[in-house]
Amino acid sequence: AAAAKSGDTAQAADDDHSAHAMVRIRAQNWKDALPGFQLADRDGQMKSLQDWPDQALIVNFWATWCAPCRREIPLLQQLQRDHGAEGFQVIGIAVDFRDKVLAYADEMKIEYPLLIGEQEALDAAAAFGVEAVGFPFTVFSDRQGRIVTAHMGELTAAQASLILDAARQVDSGATTPEAAHASLMTSPDFGWNFH
Repeated sequence: AAAAKSGDTAQAADDDHSAHAMVRIRAQNWKDALPGFQLADRDGQMKSLQDWPDQALIVNFWATWCAPCRREIPLLQQLQRDHGAEGFQVIGIAVDFRDKVLAYADEMKIEYPLLIGEQEALDAAAAFGVEAVGFPFTVFSDRQGRIVTAHMGELTAAQASLILDAARQVDSGATTPEAAHASLMTSPDFGWNFH
């Protein structure tokens, strides 16, 4: 994963392993619920995560210059197609120049909503309590906007399946977000994760 520090838009090495050393979470500031911030969508309209009520969100921070982010987009599109009808919604948050994002989104035929910003998108990541963020960085919530878990680095289909199952359990009332997260963290199939 590539990494960028809040307040510094310089591009970091586009390396699959760099995020592990560069991610720092201020645990005391990590949010349990989706934060309120606004970014412009593809049409330039200001939107917040709260504009998708009663949906379990898959919030993916990415950039056009990030190779793992680009590789992950087809999986995110498949997740939206396969799970949108059951209440999951992928939201891409592009930390990049608007013109590059729009051109790349058209080229890749990205179907899910995109929110776009440069420093303001890094500030949105910081609103989750992230001191430094690696790309891609994905946050999963339940339908009430409670954060189930977050994943740093390129997501696999197997990891996504485990997380979506955990979000379903939280939505059904079978478990809490905290218990679902703890279960994910102990799963040998989950891979590297944080929060």
